[in-house]
Amino acid sequence: MKIQKEVLIGVVCSAVMLTMGILIGHFGIKDDSSTPDWVRDVARDVDESLIEKFLSEVDNMQIQENLRVLTKVPHMATTAGDEETVQYMLKRWQDAETGLDQAWREEYLVYLSFPDPKNPNKVSVVSPSNAELYTAREKEKPYGPEQQDPEVVQPYAAYAPSGHPRGKLVYANQGKPSDYQLLNKTLDLRGTIAITRYGGAGRAAKAINAAPYGVIGVLVYTDPLDINDGLMSDDNETYPHSWYLPPSGVERGAFATNYGDMLTPYLAAKEETYRIPVKNITGIPPIPIQPIGFEDAYALICELGGAAAPDAWRGGFNCSYNFGGPGFRPTSTFNNSDVKLDIYNREEKRNSSNVMGIIRGSIEPDRYVIYGNHRDSWVHGAIDPSSGTSVMLEVTRVLGRMVKQGRWRPRRSIIFGSWGAEEFGLIGSAEYTEQYFTKLSERTVAYINVDIAVFANATLRASAIPSTQHVIFTAAKQVKAPGPDSISVYDNWIKFANRTNTDNEVIPRMGFLTGAGSDYAAFIHYLGITSMDIAYTYDRTKTNARIYPAYHTAYDTFDYCSKFIDPGFTSHQAVARTAGNVLIRLADSLVLPLNSSDYAESLESYLDKALELYQDQLTAKKISMEPLKRAVAKFRSAATDLEQLIRNSDLKNETPLKIRRINDQLMLLDRAFLDPLAFPDKHGFRHVIWASSGAGQPTFPGLADAFFTAMSSGLASDWEKVHYHLSVLSQAIEGAAHTLAEVI
Repeated sequence: MKIQKEVLIGVVCSAVMLTMGILIGHFGIKDDSSTPDWVRDVARDVDESLIEKFLSEVDNMQIQENLRVLTKVPHMATTAGDEETVQYMLKRWQDAETGLDQAWREEYLVYLSFPDPKNPNKVSVVSPSNAELYTAREKEKPYGPEQQDPEVVQPYAAYAPSGHPRGKLVYANQGKPSDYQLLNKTLDLRGTIAITRYGGAGRAAKAINAAPYGVIGVLVYTDPLDINDGLMSDDNETYPHSWYLPPSGVERGAFATNYGDMLTPYLAAKEETYRIPVKNITGIPPIPIQPIGFEDAYALICELGGAAAPDAWRGGFNCSYNFGGPGFRPTSTFNNSDVKLDIYNREEKRNSSNVMGIIRGSIEPDRYVIYGNHRDSWVHGAIDPSSGTSVMLEVTRVLGRMVKQGRWRPRRSIIFGSWGAEEFGLIGSAEYTEQYFTKLSERTVAYINVDIAVFANATLRASAIPSTQHVIFTAAKQVKAPGPDSISVYDNWIKFANRTNTDNEVIPRMGFLTGAGSDYAAFIHYLGITSMDIAYTYDRTKTNARIYPAYHTAYDTFDYCSKFIDPGFTSHQAVARTAGNVLIRLADSLVLPLNSSDYAESLESYLDKALELYQDQLTAKKISMEPLKRAVAKFRSAATDLEQLIRNSDLKNETPLKIRRINDQLMLLDRAFLDPLAFPDKHGFRHVIWASSGAGQPTFPGLADAFFTAMSSGLASDWEKVHYHLSVLSQAIEGAAHTLAEVI
């Protein structure tokens, strides 16, 4: 009797579902007044006229005013200035006329590092009799009221330990492993202080690489060759006369390798969360390190003795870059003197806030498009990050007003995140992904990151997962580029960075998200959420600057931005229009505008490079690359089939379940590339295609790093790891291909 009842219930349920499918199909085909509103809503696609309206309402003067307000005071994470920006974001997102459906703050108790305001860090040259012969600046030279604000934090290396090392100075170029290796062949580095340039190796790595050689302290500076095209004078060459960094400018930063709160790896940093012992933290400097300006670096490097460093180590100073004796040359006034670092950094657990806002979706509220930008800065942070925050506020103002006026509501929900404590290691965004791991993994369509919205005003720059290429291009074609020429952002972009695709078309060149440079990291590398990072940038044929020159200094102010980065704020406007256009398309399109064939092209490019670099040696080791070739070919076939299915289907008249199935295949594609065991030594990196790599090759990161290690060591165990990564990679790509194939 029980079995019969269950069978009867099953038959009835099947009949109900069949009837619903017939009704949906019937009403979907008809387009008349008898069609219920909910059926029309389900079949609704993106409204191009609404996008045009959005583009017309984005106002560059509103963005300018946003930036003016956001940069009134320094707003380093967890400070009073940061709390002011929290309140400002809440006020804007809770506005009755232009706000979002809901806005709130999320608190995390996080581990941060600060200098001691009562005991400023100090760098000095000390004679054998302990006389101070030279002392580096404690704060940057003021050119306006912004640098004189008492809340401007002294330049320091966040997470560098306190200490008072004293020793002979040596020059170690960029602090790469190869730099210390070469230097150690010439000098005994034990007990020395190394001075290094920014670039080449990560901030923390400059000290981590030094410690095994007996180096006891490190200085780091920005060489004028790397940031200023060699210009050094603040009389007429650098800010306030141009965008170039003044001689006393110092780049602050987090000197840490991993991202997220250090004490709560893979857990959200709530008050009651388990925390690892501080002694178990990895990826931070083991020895004191302090950043200084290039005027102080000049005074030290140009006095060094010893042999001349290689030409590749030379920077912009008009003197010889010597290794050091170790120490200064005999004819120097610093002869026989030491460099001493007095570092008083201290670590604290502090409450840091994310500010969150949402626009609820009308049809698929359980599908999320996330748009994020961090809020905290090292000082006033006009470019990093407030250019991005000012753009985000303008996007939410326009969209929020449309919602409040009843003109629009997106198909899918939109989540806006103003992340806290990003400068200390992407903390706010990482904690958010850890807290909502399951929900975000199952429901998030894509993540849009606009951190530094405008590096300069020449061209768009986008780094993204390849499947987003088409939607970014579509948006860029609809936005006018700043300037007198009536060309699109897309056409302007091609002029500065382009490539030829497999169809022999010249298209803009996009970058990949292969590291952890901003808040996209946790979304793509940890959760496998399709991500992108959008900005306007400079013409790289006209400057060798590795980033905009005032980066992380006290000169990154509204004055600097409005005079030298984007006068008129039209590049900010172009970014707001482009990123907002992408956002609307991802939130409103009936079928997600993600292209798996573009992904296949990138995998094929990586495969070609891998075969070129590795196949001969692997064949000699009896390691076959055939599984990888087959996997990439299978992915291409599955991607082609899915794109053809989408093109050939009358999707507006299909059942919603078929559209949902296709969208899930597109949405979940990057999740298929996750392997939690592939990179045990890389915190938060699980994506086998886009993980960070130290090999410096445009190909699969795990394979590239393993091959580099095996070639360096020659150990059989390391060649086994190459085989392992080849298997991980092949099976991940084949698994991703199966997610694109017809459901079985």
